[in-house]
Order: sequence, then structure tokens, then C-alpha cells
Amino acid sequence: MISATTHIARLFRATLVFAREGVFGVVDPSLVPPPGQLALKLARLIERRGAKSGPRLSRALERMGPAYLKLGQFLATRPDVVGVVMARDLESLQDRLPPFPHAEAEAVIATALERPLWQAFASLGPAVAAASIAQVHRGVVERDGMRRPVAVKVLRPGVASRFRRDLSDFFYVAHKAEQFSAEARRLRLIEVINTMSRSVAMEMDLRLEAAALSEMAENTRDDPDFRVPTVDWDRTAHNVLTMEWIDGIALNDRARLEAAGVDLPDLGRKVIQSFLRHALRDGFFHADMHPGNLFLDDAGRLVAVDFGIMGRLGLKERRFLAEILLGFITRDYRRVAEVHFEAGYVPSHHSVENFAQAIRAIGEPIHNRTAEEISMAKLLSLLLEVTALFDMRTRPELILLQKTMVVVEGVARGFDPKLDIWKIADPVVREWIERNLGPVGRIQGAMSGTSDLARVLMGVPVIAARAVTVLEQLETMTREGLHLSDDTIAAMYRAEGRKSRWRAIALWIIAATFIGILIAVTRL
Repeated sequence: MISATTHIARLFRATLVFAREGVFGVVDPSLVPPPGQLALKLARLIERRGAKSGPRLSRALERMGPAYLKLGQFLATRPDVVGVVMARDLESLQDRLPPFPHAEAEAVIATALERPLWQAFASLGPAVAAASIAQVHRGVVERDGMRRPVAVKVLRPGVASRFRRDLSDFFYVAHKAEQFSAEARRLRLIEVINTMSRSVAMEMDLRLEAAALSEMAENTRDDPDFRVPTVDWDRTAHNVLTMEWIDGIALNDRARLEAAGVDLPDLGRKVIQSFLRHALRDGFFHADMHPGNLFLDDAGRLVAVDFGIMGRLGLKERRFLAEILLGFITRDYRRVAEVHFEAGYVPSHHSVENFAQAIRAIGEPIHNRTAEEISMAKLLSLLLEVTALFDMRTRPELILLQKTMVVVEGVARGFDPKLDIWKIADPVVREWIERNLGPVGRIQGAMSGTSDLARVLMGVPVIAARAVTVLEQLETMTREGLHLSDDTIAAMYRAEGRKSRWRAIALWIIAATFIGILIAVTRL
């Protein structure tokens, strides 16, 4: 168990970096508790010259290292927590770091694959890309007398322990902030850090990224415009991922695309329809589809790489997405409102009519503009803002979908500024609705409902037995009371006695300072 003193020492270092980069300069001292106002004044004294310009928080997070960098990137997908302006600021974070030594990469690979490097690869070149968690090398494997290039992704040595250390600090701040701040409790900071922790844990195990690649390969095997690299499972382990090397043209290399005579508007269509097909049809989509992660191969197909961040949508969320898109296209605002209620996203005590009125306020301006002026991503963003007025709880999967759609739409419109996103999306949306909400889909839904009911009925005897046991235990507690052993009481007394006065004062200062950061973040 890490002591509070250790957390405070590490957080003090982070506070110094934030102060140097001018993060505290946007905080209104009157909004900070008295213990923190002195800390704010001291922080302004060490602010470096020129810190008042540019994205202050982004600069500070980049200086703090991989975990803080990932925290910023994660918060960029949560405008509901940090606000739209701050989310846009954090989107500028660059996850690029110098590569670690080649010898260390070779040692990691040999240890992970449990064999000498020369037995696994005919050759391994220097790193071609490096980020906070891993770096990528170009290698060559020999199989059946044939040599073929591969991409080898290697986890940074020691990165897992560093992330665990910094995440423990984030949890400490979240707990203290929720203890002292109602705003922090409203934003559910502990839950935010928990979600980030699970996401990072999945990125730390490259076998899970390989599994995501494999799953998407199965989902898209019949897609004419999209594919993913094949995984070399024999050379993949916890901290090593080996996959097919992609020689296509990166979508961020517009000069090569134009020189190759690529139909850019058609390329934009492929990007939009592929993403919507994955989100609606499969409920599993690449959540980091920026141009650097997309290539165009010789056959004219999109090839996606870097599957560290993936999004999932259940059937309910997919139906929600398809019906609201169709509802806006057909101007059926009441149906859009009803879908929110049917999905359970908006509490039933609200009025469907009032909610439909709010939806109309979003939809009507769309029909006064040309197709190329309408942003589907902006529409979903406005929709999430309006639903907040009707007590709709945060839906992380929908926010991740909306953020990914912003990127995808930006990529597509970069190739065709006059792109009619609604016309391109319409066949994908209608196909899904006809297949899942038409007669065949209703029959399948009914059969699924019957199966679910049968499982519930089969579990009734077990549930009843557990209920009887709980009631008997409650009756015993009511009759005899709750007893604590002498050892338990003594341990509680000793734990309470270890709390000292100086630490309480330090905690107040740290909590007040970070509450100031929270206020700054939510007001930017």
C-alpha cells in the first residue's frame, strides 16, 4: 500500500510542472477554498515566461510522461467531463516519444517469445515509429523458403509499472477531490479514472490488440473496401505483436495519393461507409481512425492499423444510432425522442413531447443548409448536449462513437469538401434498419427474447434459494446484532491512530489545489 506521503510528493512534482506551464493562471481564486488560494498565488510566481499562450494543459501533460499523456488523450474523448473547449485542446496532444534502444527491443522480443531473436526473425530493423506505450519495427520472417516483411510492435520496458504508479496517484486525487468537491462527485472522477485504467490495461497486453485485429478481420472478410493486417500468432505474446507489413499509401500522404491517380471523393466515401458499417453491422469499430492509421493498398482497399483503442456498441446502442440518424433524415423528431425513452437513456418522468421539441431545435436548422454544410458528428454532439438537459446519464460508448465520427468525417471531407455525408450514410443505415428492424429482424428479436425469458425462468430456483439465505442472515442480524471481533476493533483503532495532523493539512492543500484544476478544466 503506497502511503499518502508518497502520493503527495509525486503530486507536488506534477503541481510544479502545471505551475510552470501556466495551468493555474486560468483559475479564479475566489472559486478556490482558502487553503488553496495561497497555493495558487505561489504557483503564479514560478510560471515560466510565455506560458500564457497556447494550450497550457497539453504542454504540461506532455512534459509529465506517458501516463499523463494517456490521461490527456483519454479526457479528449470525454467532453462531458472536461468540456468541449478543453477536449479540443487535448486533441492536440502528440503521442510521439523517442524510441528506446534497439538492444532493449531485441531483449524484450526474445524474452516474450521464449527463443533467440534469430530463430523468430530473419532480420529486425530499427524502430519506424515510437509512442508512449510501444514502438514498431520492420522485420522479416522466413517461412517455407519465402521471406516476407512484418511489423513488430514492442511494449516499452518498464512502462506497465510506471503506469501503475501514476494511475495510483490519479486515483488518490480522484478520491480526495470527490471527498471535498460536489462538482468532482457530479463528474464521477473515480469512474473516469477506472475507465481509463481498464483501457490502458488492455493496451498493455498486445495479445488483446491481436485479438481485436482477428475479430475485425472476421467481421470484414467480405467487405469490398476494407481489410486489416493478418496477425502472426506464432510471434505474438504479451509484449510483442507481429503482423503483416502494409506497403500501401498512408491517407495523410495526399501528394502520393494524387500522384497515384486515386479518386479522392470515392476514398472519402470508403472511409465513411466502412466506419458506419463496422459500428452498425458489427458493433465493433476502430476508435482511432486518423489518417496516419489508414492506408490504401494496391487493390484500392482501406487498411487500418493500430488497434489499441476499439469501440463497442450493443444491439440497443446500434438501434439507437440507426433510428436517430434515420429520424433526422426524415424529420421524424417524435420518433427520435421515443427512441431515447425506449432505450432507457432519458428518465420516464420527462415528457416525450418536450424532448421532441428539443430534438426539433437541432434538426430543423439542418434542412436549411446544403448537404456539404451538415456535419453528422456535430449533430451527435448537439444531441448529447441536449439530452444532458433531460437527465440523460453519460454514455461513454456513444461519446467515443461521436468523437471517432468527428475524426472520420474530417478525413472524408479532407478528400471531398462537398461531401454529402447523409447521402453516403443513407444506404448503410437503411440496410441495417431493413435487416434488423424489418420483418426478419423482428422475428429474430422475438426468438432472442424467448430465449432470454427461458434462461430467466431456469434461474428462478437458484435466485429463490439465495433470497431465502439472505433473509435468514438478516433475521439473525436483527435478532442478535452485528458483532465485531476484538482483533478487528483493535485494528480499526490502530489505523485511525496513524493519521497525523500534518498529513491532514497537506491533504487539504493538495485537494484544494486540484479542485482549482478541476474548476479551471470545466470552465475552459
